[in-house]
Amino acid sequence: MLKRTLIANAVVAALACSVPTLYAAENDQTEAAADETEVIQVTGIRGSLSKAINIKRESYQLVDAIVAEDIGKFPDNNVVEALQRVSGVQVTDRGAGEVNTVTIRGLTDVTTTVNGRQIFTASGRSVALADMPAALLETVEVYKTRSASQVGSGIAGQIDISTQRPFNFEGSKVVFAGRAIYQDQADEVDPNLSLLLSNRWETSHGDFGALVNVSYAETSYRDQGVAPGAFVPFMTMNPADGFGQLERIFPTDPRVTESPIWEPGLEQGLPWNAGATLDINGVPTEYYLSRDAVFANDFTGERERPAANISLQWAPNDSSEYVFEAFYNGYRNESFNSLMFTFVDWWGGVDDSNPPILYKDTNIIKERYVSSPYGFNSGDLTKESTDSYVFALGGKWDLTDDFFLSSDLYYQDSTFESDFIAMRTDRVAHGLYVDFNDKNGLPALEFFDNPDTDVNEADLTDPSLWNVAQLYDNGGKRKGDAVTLHLDAEYFAEWNGIERIAFGGMYDVRNSSEYTRGVDGFLGQPLSDLDEGLVHITKGFYDGKADIPTAWAVADGHYIHKHRDQFRELYGFPEDQLVLEQTFDIEETTTSLYFEMDYVNELFGREFDAQIGLRYEHVDRDMDFFNVDADPITKSSASNSNESWLPSLVMRYHLTDDIIARFAYTETIRQPDFVQLNAYIDYQEDVTNIGYGQAFGGNPDLAPVESKNYDISLEYYFNEGSSVYATWFKRDIEGFVYDSLRVVDYQAPGEDEPYPYILSQPDNASDGTLKGWELGAIYIPEGLPDMLEGIGAQASATILDSEQDLPVYDEEGELKGYNTRDMFGVSDKSYSTVLFMEKEKFDMRLSYVWRDDFLANYEAALFANPRGVYRRPEESMDFQFSYFVNDDLTVTFDATNITEEIYKSYYEYPKTHNLGNSLYSRTFAVGIRYSI
Repeated sequence: MLKRTLIANAVVAALACSVPTLYAAENDQTEAAADETEVIQVTGIRGSLSKAINIKRESYQLVDAIVAEDIGKFPDNNVVEALQRVSGVQVTDRGAGEVNTVTIRGLTDVTTTVNGRQIFTASGRSVALADMPAALLETVEVYKTRSASQVGSGIAGQIDISTQRPFNFEGSKVVFAGRAIYQDQADEVDPNLSLLLSNRWETSHGDFGALVNVSYAETSYRDQGVAPGAFVPFMTMNPADGFGQLERIFPTDPRVTESPIWEPGLEQGLPWNAGATLDINGVPTEYYLSRDAVFANDFTGERERPAANISLQWAPNDSSEYVFEAFYNGYRNESFNSLMFTFVDWWGGVDDSNPPILYKDTNIIKERYVSSPYGFNSGDLTKESTDSYVFALGGKWDLTDDFFLSSDLYYQDSTFESDFIAMRTDRVAHGLYVDFNDKNGLPALEFFDNPDTDVNEADLTDPSLWNVAQLYDNGGKRKGDAVTLHLDAEYFAEWNGIERIAFGGMYDVRNSSEYTRGVDGFLGQPLSDLDEGLVHITKGFYDGKADIPTAWAVADGHYIHKHRDQFRELYGFPEDQLVLEQTFDIEETTTSLYFEMDYVNELFGREFDAQIGLRYEHVDRDMDFFNVDADPITKSSASNSNESWLPSLVMRYHLTDDIIARFAYTETIRQPDFVQLNAYIDYQEDVTNIGYGQAFGGNPDLAPVESKNYDISLEYYFNEGSSVYATWFKRDIEGFVYDSLRVVDYQAPGEDEPYPYILSQPDNASDGTLKGWELGAIYIPEGLPDMLEGIGAQASATILDSEQDLPVYDEEGELKGYNTRDMFGVSDKSYSTVLFMEKEKFDMRLSYVWRDDFLANYEAALFANPRGVYRRPEESMDFQFSYFVNDDLTVTFDATNITEEIYKSYYEYPKTHNLGNSLYSRTFAVGIRYSI
C-alpha cells in the first residue's frame, strides 16, 4: 500500500493535481526515510531549468514553470518579464519601464494564486502581476489545464506563485540582494533591494521556523509617443454646393437633408479607394479621408513597490503542521503626462497652390498644409497608490497512514486610490505642415511663424502663445476584501487501479466597491499672466527620431497639485464636487465543492494513468448601485446568481520511459468583472469636438464566460535537463462579454439642452474559438569540450488561430448581425529563444522574444476610421550575466530592451493607416547578491 513517505510527499507536492493548500515543506519522518530522500539544491540556470522540467513531467496537468536560479534570484525585473519566455505566454502593454499584461495562449483572463490562494488587487478579480516582486518568489507555475481541486475561474489559465518558507531550508538562511538600475530615457538610477532572513529550530514542542522577506523597488521611467489621429471625411478641392474646399464632413449637417451622411464607428472604415463618394443632397460627391489631429505625449514618472512576507511554520509532531503567513505588497506611482495636441482638420484659408498630397490610387491625404489650426497642450498629473494585505492560517494533519486533511483560512484586503489633475492651455496657431506618414509610420509636423507679429508662433515653448483653458480635477478609490476557507482531504488507496481520491470545498465571501469624484471648469487667461512656476518646458522629445517639435510649454501638473486648493478656488470648484462618492457596492458569495480521483494501470505493457474530477461552483451576488450625477444621489439594487459544473479529465500514457503522451478535457469559467456589473452610466463630455460624447455603463445580469478546453501533448525527456514537446489545443468559448453600442441624448447637469452620446454597455454577446500549437525545447548538450561545457539553449514557439463573432448594433442598440474577426490580443505567431552558458565562476544568458501583429482593441465609436487597432510585431532582447566571487557573493549585470524598439500600432491597414509610435527605455543594472 502507498504510504506518505517523504518521497511521496515530494512527488505529490509537485503534481498540479495537488489541492491548493498543500505546503511545499513536509513533516520530517523517520531518520531512515530521510536518508533515502535525495535533496536537490536548485542553483544556477541549469538547476532551475531541470527543476522546471521536473514539475512539467510529474504533473498531471499541462504546466510550465520558472524556478529561481538561487534564493533571491529570479531571472527578470518582475514576474511578467520572466513569463514571456514560457511557451504559450505572450506579454504586451509595455510602458512605464516594464511589461504589464500577460496572456496565456492569447487570452488575458488569467487567475493568479499565491501559495495556492486566489488573490486580487482592489475591486478587480486579478492581481497586478507586475506588482509581485521577483525577489520574493521561489517558483511560478503556469497551468494551461486545470484539475477539479483548483479554482475554476480563468479561462486562459492559472498562474501560481510560490514564496519561500522557513522549512525550505535546513537551518538559518540570510540573503541580501541589491541592484542599481539605470533607465536611459529617464536618465535616472533606481534601487532594487531585497532581504531574506530565515531560521528553524528543533524544540521540545516540535520544529519551528520563521522567515521574513522584504523588498523595495523604485523605477523612474520616460515613455514617449507620437501619433496621427483618426480618419474622418473631408470635401475635395472641388466641394459640393454650399461647402468649402477641404471642409470636414460631420455625420450630421443642417445643409444636408439626409442624415447621417456617414455612420460613426464603421467596422472597416469608410471606403478609401480613389473616387469613393458620399451622398450629399442626392448627389454622389467624392471625398477625401484625412486625420483629425496629430498628438505627442511625454510620459514621465516614478514608481515604488514595497513588499514584505512573513512565514511561520510549526510541526508539533510527525503528523501535523501549521503555518501562518502575512503578505503585503504596495504600489506608489506619480506620473506626469505632457501632451501636445493639434487639430489638423480646419479648412479655412486653403491655398490652391498647395493642394493636399494623396497616397497613390486612394482618397487618403498623406500630406497637407493647414492654416489657423486650433490646438491644446495638457499637463496631466496622476498620483496612485495600492496597499494589499493577505493574512493566512493553515494546517494539515496525517489522520492515518493513508488519509490526510488540510485546511486554510485567509483574509485579504486591498485598496487602490488615485488623484488626477490636468490643465489645458490652448491657442490658434498661424499654420502648419503635416505628413501623416513621413517615415515608417512616424508623422512629421512643422509649425509656421507669422511674420506680421512680434512673437515667433513656431516656438512652442513661449508661454505668451498659450491661454489657460480647462482644469480637470478627478479622483477615485477601489476597495476589495475577502474571507476564504479551504478544506481539502486526500485518501491514498490501492484498489483496482485507484491510487488517490481527493475531495473538498471552498467558501468565499468577497466585497467589492468603487468611489469617484470629478469636476472641471474653464478659466480663459494667458498662461504668462500666472505664476511662472506653473510653466513646464518639455525638452529633448523623442531623441530626434521623428521630424516633430522636440520642445513645448505645458502647465506643470506637479505645481498644480501642490497648489491645488488655490487653483480650485481660482476656477470656483464647489466643495461638494471634491468629495468621493460611491458608485457601487457588491457582495459576492462563492461556494465550491470538488471530487478528484487518480487512476493508475498498464496499457499494452506501458504505464497509463488518469485523473478524473468534477467541480461545482455556486455564486450569489447582492449589488447596490449609486447614480452620483443625480441630485440627490439615487440608489438602485439588484441580485445575480449562477452555478457551474466543471468536469475535468487528464490522461497520460508513457510510450517509453522518456516519452509521455497526454490528453486533457477541462471546462473553465470567467465571472464578470465587478465594474462590468455596475448599472450606473458615466457620461463623458465631447472634449475633442467630434459631435458626440461617450457614455459607459454596466449590466448587472451578466453571466460567466464558459470555455470547453481540449489539449493533446507529446513530451520527450531525452537526458537530464533536456526535453522537447509539442501541444495541440483548442478552446471553445461561449458568452464573451462585448459592448453593445447605441446613440442616446443626455442632458448633463448645468447644460441647457441634451447632447448626443454613444453609450456602450456589456453583454454576453460574443462567442469564439481559439486553437493552435505550442512547441518547445530545452537542450543542454553533454560531452562537450571543456571550453563549451555548460552551454545550452531554450526555445519555444506558439502558433494560434482564433476567431470571434462580434455583434453589430444599429443606433437604437438593436442587434443587426455579426462580424467574425480575430480575438483581441492574439498574435498568430510568437517565439522566444534563450542561449545560456554556465561555468564554475560565471553564467550568462541572452534572450530574445518576438510576437506577430495582433488586434489590440477597438477604437471609440466616434470616428469613421476602421475600429480595429492592431499592434505591429513586438520584440525584445535581454542580457544577464552573473559572476561568482565566492560561494556567498555574486555580482550581476542585466540589460533589457537592448535594441530600443519603437512599438507601433495601426488601424487595420498597415501601409496607409499608421497610428501610434512609442519609444520606451532600455535598462541597465549592476547588482550584488550575498547569501549565507
